[in-house]
Amino acid sequence: MKLRFKIPLYLLALLSLLLLVSMFTLGYSARCLQPTPTDQQDSLIQAVTYNCYGASEVLNIELIEKPIPAANQVLVKVEAASVNPLDWHYMRGSPYVMRLVSGIGRPKVRAFGSDYAGVVEEVGSDVSDFKAGDAVFGTANGAFAEYLVVNHDRAIAIKPESISFDEAAGVSIAAITALQALRDKGTIAAGNKVLINGASGGVGTYAVQLAKSFGAEVTGVSSARNHQMVFSLGADDMVDYRVENVVDRDTKFDLIVDNVGNFSPSEFQRILADDGTYVLVGATAGDWIMPFKNIIKLQFIKPKAGQTFSNLMAELSQNDLKLLSELMQNGELRTVIDRTYRLDQVPAAIDYSESGRARGKIIINF
Repeated sequence: MKLRFKIPLYLLALLSLLLLVSMFTLGYSARCLQPTPTDQQDSLIQAVTYNCYGASEVLNIELIEKPIPAANQVLVKVEAASVNPLDWHYMRGSPYVMRLVSGIGRPKVRAFGSDYAGVVEEVGSDVSDFKAGDAVFGTANGAFAEYLVVNHDRAIAIKPESISFDEAAGVSIAAITALQALRDKGTIAAGNKVLINGASGGVGTYAVQLAKSFGAEVTGVSSARNHQMVFSLGADDMVDYRVENVVDRDTKFDLIVDNVGNFSPSEFQRILADDGTYVLVGATAGDWIMPFKNIIKLQFIKPKAGQTFSNLMAELSQNDLKLLSELMQNGELRTVIDRTYRLDQVPAAIDYSESGRARGKIIINF
């Protein structure tokens, strides 16, 4: 074989080998390490940790050192936390591309959980916007613990007095995602016809309420057992996905927020107005390509003039948390709580979240 033919073959073989090595590396899960036993001391607190990737069996209730706030941090005594799909994605290290950030083989950070609500116990020397005794809520790494530390200028806000810790704990990731999908990506306006696919889940229940607060006409998609609950949040119409494909409807929607990903973007294009916007939030399960299937399909959509197709990666924002706090205080936003669990029941709570049957939020009580 001539050299000019051999070189491309050698390059193809090398690229194939690199791909296989990368796939093996990303998919590799190191064995679990047992938590190091620690003598009971006054400075120790209970926290959920994990030392390896896998199902909920990898989660441990461990005694760890009570955190000490740095100059720019606040120490929060956690009163409640909530479960998000993000939590079990980190627990499993799936899709595997996440491991480029979370850790190859095993997690870099052993703390677990994201959304919390609690009371400030101590503030750092540079903190002036929070004080001991403030009731707060937000997002921080390691929320499934009795205490955590949070940077004062990150995702933390004052909890409305009229809202319980359980309700506030559910808000941060899910409601911020809903808000940014509607307002930032969807440029929602009063009078818009809005479709919320997956209206009974964590993001969906907030999205329905927020869309109504913007003055939109809202249609939700969920199973029939959840219709009454979603109607109570303000939905104007509901579709039972078990008996009707929403993409076959005659209605044209100005904005579609897709929290499920069970139809392709091109199928949703059938019911999108000529100047409408489609926002992909949810994704299908899988370790490799499946979670990105619809994101990839977005690149091949041929929008009509005026149509917009995009996906959302929500960004935690203190200003958005403050806005959500105001909406809760004004009675325009509430948390739908499906089930509550104790800290030692976090593995069961994660299993329930993974089942996909949760309505609204799953709360962890302390």
